[in-house]
Amino acid sequence: MTERRRILIAGESWTVHSIHQKGFDSFTTTEYAEGVRWLKDALEAGGWEVVYQPAHVAARDFPLTAEALSAFDSVILSDIGANTLLLHPDTFVRSKALPNRLESIRDYVAAGGGFIMVGGYLTFQGIEAKGQYAGSAVEEALPVTLDRFDDRRETPQGIVPKVSASHPIVEGLENVWPALLGYNRIWPKDDAAVVATVGDDPLIVAGTHGKGRSVAFASDCGPHWAPPPFVEWSGYAKLWQQIADWSAGRI
Repeated sequence: MTERRRILIAGESWTVHSIHQKGFDSFTTTEYAEGVRWLKDALEAGGWEVVYQPAHVAARDFPLTAEALSAFDSVILSDIGANTLLLHPDTFVRSKALPNRLESIRDYVAAGGGFIMVGGYLTFQGIEAKGQYAGSAVEEALPVTLDRFDDRRETPQGIVPKVSASHPIVEGLENVWPALLGYNRIWPKDDAAVVATVGDDPLIVAGTHGKGRSVAFASDCGPHWAPPPFVEWSGYAKLWQQIADWSAGRI
């Protein structure tokens, strides 16, 4: 029997507070949403057991130590800022000292774990540089270096990814993929492999840290940067399955 693979996804959730102004009067509404379903479905179809923590859950429940993270073959951060992992509620509210979870991710990868960062407004550096991963322990584990400022590249006209290197992550996928609507600008480290590009910039970069492997995917796994033609693309599931499998040393 094939051993069950476990992956932890943290992030890909948000809450929107709206003010409705109607003349003299106004009222507010609140909506909670998640953008993980395409990625989660793709990984589960590939045999992965997915443990999903929305951002507000990850703030408290994301594993504190590298040892706790070792329960997973790979870990994905997607559109979740560094502060959510740095400021555990017990630290922020009660001033309790706890492990630095960014350092725990780095140490987990160095010990042989798999790690994937997916782009968005709050990963890498993100909008107004609020992702805040530049200069952190997580950047040490990534196969890329990060800008210290807002690193978004908005491409509302669409930009088409292209495979740039032979690699297990893109094995069996067509060379030209559906267009994306934006991405984070990242810089590959010297020993990393640029697997796919968008224009002159990297889209997928793969590398190692210690005994483990890490992957940077510079765009989103769902809307808005990954529009319906991308998430409905026949190669979408295979791409994410192979990213996860490679990160965990399975291919």
